[in-house]
Amino acid sequence: MITQIRGKLIEKNPTEIVVDCNGVGYLLHISLNTFSSLPDNEAVILYTHLSIREDAHTLFGFFTKTEREVFKLLISVSGVGPSIARTMLSSKTAEEIQHAIASENIPLIQSVKGIGAKTAQRVIVDLKDKILKTFNIDKVSTFTNNTNKDEALSALEVLGFNKKQSDKVVSMVLKNNPDASVENLIKLSLKNL
Repeated sequence: MITQIRGKLIEKNPTEIVVDCNGVGYLLHISLNTFSSLPDNEAVILYTHLSIREDAHTLFGFFTKTEREVFKLLISVSGVGPSIARTMLSSKTAEEIQHAIASENIPLIQSVKGIGAKTAQRVIVDLKDKILKTFNIDKVSTFTNNTNKDEALSALEVLGFNKKQSDKVVSMVLKNNPDASVENLIKLSLKNL
């Protein structure tokens, strides 16, 4: 219903702001990431999502469209309501959440207050494909922060194995053993190549 608000920022708190639009003040609930991106007392444009429940109509504001889209995806998961989704977007950036889901990083998702192991797994199961499609995250790049993976891939390539096939096998091994050393990664991968 309300998808965007443009107006003057008249009140700014870490969890909510008030934006004046032609004399009407809209209360928007925001994440800490949006809070830190907002200027003080200036004209702003925020992307919004209206959450309607029996007892409340709550307007959530986001500094970027990406943050709003991640929020909408998160609240589509059973067990994740708007307040937990906002907490997730306050403790992690939208990009960090996308990559955590795409790389099936359960500990990172579970580190958010209010999310247990089952909910973290449900978030990944429900959203992984949507995140990969919607935000064009390459499956190969989902473990880019793992230098062990890169080293193992180089070693396997030197040993004469196909890079694409090696990448799939190493990724599969990493899913089951996320903390594996380079040596173990290579050994486990060799068994499957």
